[in-house]
Amino acid sequence: MNQLKNILVTGGAQGIGKITVRELLAAGYAVTVFEIDQEALNELTADFQTKNLLAVPMDVSDEEMVKAGIQRSVDHFGRIDGLVNNAVYQVFTPFCELSLQDWNRALAVNLTGPFLCVKFAESALRKSRGAIINICSTRALQSEAGTESYSASKGGLLALTHALAMSLGPDVRVNAISPGWIDVSGVKKKSAAKQYELRDEDHKQHPAGRVGQAEDIANMVLFLLNPANDFITGQNFVIDGGMTKRMIYQ
Repeated sequence: MNQLKNILVTGGAQGIGKITVRELLAAGYAVTVFEIDQEALNELTADFQTKNLLAVPMDVSDEEMVKAGIQRSVDHFGRIDGLVNNAVYQVFTPFCELSLQDWNRALAVNLTGPFLCVKFAESALRKSRGAIINICSTRALQSEAGTESYSASKGGLLALTHALAMSLGPDVRVNAISPGWIDVSGVKKKSAAKQYELRDEDHKQHPAGRVGQAEDIANMVLFLLNPANDFITGQNFVIDGGMTKRMIYQ
């Protein structure tokens, strides 16, 4: 049986997920990736050629697929020590043009997906006294126009986080990370990657002096997975360079 701790990352083949997978592997973890985009998943396995990575095609809103995928991860690595719910569906469109299909898909992936992953990983996580990290968003706390489906689903995920912390504690810790502007424009599958050229004003508007990077989120994931930090549960960590604390009057 593989003795490495196994961390399950959903939506782990692009963006924040891919960088988190990279950092987890570098830190000595085994990693299971759930990913719906087969092209991105193929590139991930080509980039990280290691026996410590298990790549599983997955629609996290499909109950039977999630159940089977969780079992496959346990069978392969013998355990699950952490779950990073990162898979996301987002569409930004004027509210009057938002379709019911897009609304339902956002809720299915961003909220039902984490529920299903936790449901079927619960026993393994209790056994390992593991940790769950839900990748939320500052849009759960503040909004721009046209973000209703995304903001509502992330708001639900934030509430689910503290509810799960009560239900699963003390065996399993549950926390959320709410990223602000994290530039992952170049961390996509090759056919979609297009590095955004950040401007000085993009950086300067942040109290921290720069736009965020995926590594900023991955570092917090590693922190929250560390058993030495087991007094932290039910919390939401906003990582946005200070933007949600800045008063802006026009």
